[in-house]
Amino acid sequence: MAIGLLITAQVDVYSYGVVLLEIISCRRCVQEMEQEDEEKAILTDWAYDCYKDGAVDALVEGDNEALDDKEKLEKLVMIAIWCVQEDPVLRPSMRNVIHMLEGTVEVQVPAYPSQISIQYSLI
Repeated sequence: MAIGLLITAQVDVYSYGVVLLEIISCRRCVQEMEQEDEEKAILTDWAYDCYKDGAVDALVEGDNEALDDKEKLEKLVMIAIWCVQEDPVLRPSMRNVIHMLEGTVEVQVPAYPSQISIQYSLI
C-alpha cells in the first residue's frame, strides 16, 4: 500500500456506488464518447443528470426488465448517487446503504454529488 493512501469505509461506500451504477447501466464508470455524447462520459455525473431530469430509464437503454420496475430503478440510482457524493461526510455508512436497499430506511432525495462541478459552474 502506498504511504499516505488509506482505504476507508467511506472510500468503500463510494466504490460501491460506482459499481452499482455500472451494474444498472451495463457500462464502465468512465467511457470514451463521441463529442455529441460527451455528457455521458462520466457515469456518476450522467446518472445524476438522468435522475434530476426524471430520465433514469436512459441509464438502462431499453432494458425492459429494468423498466418494468421503474420505482426500484430510481431507488437504486438514488442510493448510488448518495454513495458517490464527493464529500465523504455526505456519504451514508454501508449499514445505512443496506437499510436503504432493504427498504427499512427511506431513501432521501440525493444532493448533487460533485462539489467541484458546482464550484466551476459558479465562476
